[in-house]
Amino acid sequence: MDRYVELVRAKTVTGQFSPATAEVYCRDVQTFAELAGAGRVLDDLDGADVDAVLLAFARRPDGRRRAGEDGGDGGGAARAGRASQSAASQARFRRSLSVFFRHAVTAGWVQLDPMRAVTVSARERGGLRAERRALTVEQAGGLLAAARRMAEEPVPAARRRDQRTELRDALAVVLLATVGPRVSELTRANVEDFFVNGGDRYWRIFGKGGRTRDVPLPRPVAVLLEEYLARGRPLLDRGVEPKALLLSWRGRRLARGDVQAVIDRVLARVEPSRRRAVTPHGLRHTTATHLLAAATDMDAVRRVLGHSDLSTLSRYRDELPGELEAAMRVHPLLEEGRR
Repeated sequence: MDRYVELVRAKTVTGQFSPATAEVYCRDVQTFAELAGAGRVLDDLDGADVDAVLLAFARRPDGRRRAGEDGGDGGGAARAGRASQSAASQARFRRSLSVFFRHAVTAGWVQLDPMRAVTVSARERGGLRAERRALTVEQAGGLLAAARRMAEEPVPAARRRDQRTELRDALAVVLLATVGPRVSELTRANVEDFFVNGGDRYWRIFGKGGRTRDVPLPRPVAVLLEEYLARGRPLLDRGVEPKALLLSWRGRRLARGDVQAVIDRVLARVEPSRRRAVTPHGLRHTTATHLLAAATDMDAVRRVLGHSDLSTLSRYRDELPGELEAAMRVHPLLEEGRR
């Protein structure tokens, strides 16, 4: 496993893997070694052993999800309790193991790939994917309204100055839901990446494969950004990360694993009838789904999300309740009859 981790990290130098992708692969194989048992011989593992690891991982607490609201960036995790791994995390873990064992066969570390004998079904593992990851209009509206209220409400004077993270949390959720960046793109964002051109505020996003894209921010999002830069970020700035946009209360760049807790804190303020749990990637699906449902040009949506291929959008377009009925009510061939 150590040799594999060194190999994966070396591939970031040649550009074969982004640092974020390499870190995911490394973390997953290290978790696999821990769950399988460090004293095991790799070539002795069979499909049943991998099944046991997959099930153990599925039950493993997920530190990104916390029950209840916590004003910091992780201090209440031990008290609040944690949920088991999400379906998406389980699917990612399984993909990481498949990549690892394919390499192990090529390198001669194992004679047979045990992934071919894995029998754990999707049902036993909680499902590979959520049935629908995009929020509906009502659910997304509830989340955005809660974020706006969080940004506008006065902070109690009793709260410590360095733990007043409401504006930061609101901005992070609004950017995820309206612009749809990858979570790594959000946490890597710097203050200098936001600029004004022709009176409009833009975000220069540094995406996969070294590609960049300039995405214009809707006016309400730009206003919230200005508010955070003027009133929110100065409370968190310790001079440790002078460029980072989103800072933890310790003054460091917000980590990818903290973003789910940020979303959950905003979700806790949404009225129950409009609340549904969602991940950062689910908010990316929400952006794509609703832009496409509004008949936004597909290539424009592709450029907003940073996809190199238009066909990738099909994976991000989730079904919405009532959309077929709405489409048939405005059928283009029956416009004359309606007039």
